[in-house]
Amino acid sequence: MNFMYFLAILIGPLVKILYGFIGNYAVTLVVATLLLKLLLFPLSIHQQKSSAKMAVFQPLMNEIQQKYKNDPQKQQEELMKLQQEHGFNPMGGCLPMLLTMLVLFGFLGVVYYPVHYIFGVDNAAVKAACEAIGIATANTSTMQTALIQAIHNGAVIDPSIIPANIVAEIQNFNTGFFGMDMCDVPGFRFVPIAIFPAIAAVTMFISYFVTQKLSGMDAQMQGSMKVMMLVMNLMFVTFCFNAPVGFSLYYGVSNLLQIGQSYVTYKIYSPEKFKAQYEAELAAKRAEKKKKRTVTVEQNGEKIQKEVTLGEANKLRLELARQREAELYKDERTTPLNKE
Repeated sequence: MNFMYFLAILIGPLVKILYGFIGNYAVTLVVATLLLKLLLFPLSIHQQKSSAKMAVFQPLMNEIQQKYKNDPQKQQEELMKLQQEHGFNPMGGCLPMLLTMLVLFGFLGVVYYPVHYIFGVDNAAVKAACEAIGIATANTSTMQTALIQAIHNGAVIDPSIIPANIVAEIQNFNTGFFGMDMCDVPGFRFVPIAIFPAIAAVTMFISYFVTQKLSGMDAQMQGSMKVMMLVMNLMFVTFCFNAPVGFSLYYGVSNLLQIGQSYVTYKIYSPEKFKAQYEAELAAKRAEKKKKRTVTVEQNGEKIQKEVTLGEANKLRLELARQREAELYKDERTTPLNKE
């Protein structure tokens, strides 16, 4: 079983709890999707703020990369200095995207292996039950949904393989939705149930372009990154056609919620507004560095006052510290002792 499904360990019990109140698998998936979107919403706001910052600092980063393109070490030092000085992280917006992807795989694991993640049956027992009633076990990704359908159709499972009370739960597990079974796999066929992956594909494209535009990421993302994100979304669309249709329902609803969420986060943290704010802060810091200030220095035994910038003042302080250190240790031996 794919290690990317590890969040299914949490999503499966959540689906079971919600199903206990709702009584319909499809509606349960919709409600679970909404709850997880709400839980991840603070991270989406954080991503919006990170995108606004990056819109300001990306040109400065590009300038440094171009200036020190032949000196990678100096380039890295200057980039780190820029990040520390202005308190931003180029990777700050990656965590929400990573979690969204892991949740997608978590749901995929639940719809592929519902007997295991929702009902808690060991995978070895599921395989044994399938073999006992004649279900082919070569395709492990659809084996568990096929077992649910077989039980719905009256298949008898030996209680020594799967306990009778769990078989009864599966028997009463309502996977129907408008006359369609959420355990069916649509494939690339013209069948009524294919409407779900079709809707998922359309909403994916709309969500992708709306999210990029409203988050402010579109202008700063490199071509390779845009292609990577699009390929990832296309990969999940492919899953929609080849996985039990419950995943298509989840993915389509998730895309619709993402579109709405993008508009909400845009209203809360408009990239244009924050870009203007961060640019103003950056301009203020630069002006502060160039601002002249009066400092007192000693030259030829006399104290005089000078008008200097912040950078010049720091250099003077460093030079004074070196002079004091040299004066403090001037009488110490600087050559090795003779052997005599």
